[in-house]
Parts: sequence; C-alpha cells; structure tokens
Amino acid sequence: MNKSKGQIEAEISELIMKFEKEYIGRGPQNIKTYIIHDNILVKEKGVLTMAEQQLAKEEDGIKLIKQLRVKLIENSREILATLIKDITTIDVLAVHSDISTENGERIIVFSLSDDLEKKLKIKT
Repeated sequence: MNKSKGQIEAEISELIMKFEKEYIGRGPQNIKTYIIHDNILVKEKGVLTMAEQQLAKEEDGIKLIKQLRVKLIENSREILATLIKDITTIDVLAVHSDISTENGERIIVFSLSDDLEKKLKIKT
C-alpha cells in the first residue's frame, strides 16, 4: 500500500460523507477519520437534521433518533464494510456507532481483522 495514513483517513472521510449523502440524504457538517491500530474511528459533527433537532428536545424523540440512526448503520453494515475493505484491503469484523443528540456528533468505529497502522508501516 503506497498511501500514507493521512491519505487513507481523508479517503475514508470522503467516502463516508458521500455514502451518508446518498443513503441518509445529507452528510455531516464536519468529518474526521482516525486510524488507530486495528480500528478506524470516524467522528462526525453536525449530523442531526432540522427535524431531528426538534425531536431531540423530548426524551421520546431522543430514543427515536438513536433507534433510527443505529438501524440505518446496521442495515448498511455490509456496504460500509465493503467500502472500507476496498480502501484498506483489510476485512471489517464489526461496525459500532453512537450519536449524541445533545451536540449532534456521531462516531462510527470499524474493527479490523489486522493492524492497519502496521500495514502502513507507521512509526509511533
């Protein structure tokens, strides 16, 4: 693999942004990806729609937002895993996500079958 860690992180961020725009209808306002050994952490800011921001004012609304966003990631797990493997050439073992209705941030963690940092020959 001839790409740097930063190049792969940027490529993943761009890919996730494009995926969310196509699948959810809008992407986050800001996105940053971090490769951490055998994990990829994607941190998104500004992910709540205007409707979700209104729903987040009530406890039932918060539950609905979290259920919907978790279900969307679960339903697209195979697609996301394939996209990540296409970039990294490493299998994705698991996809985890959570969203904060307080500040509109979401994290997605991809657990990989191998240490991507080592594969990239990153010196820590």
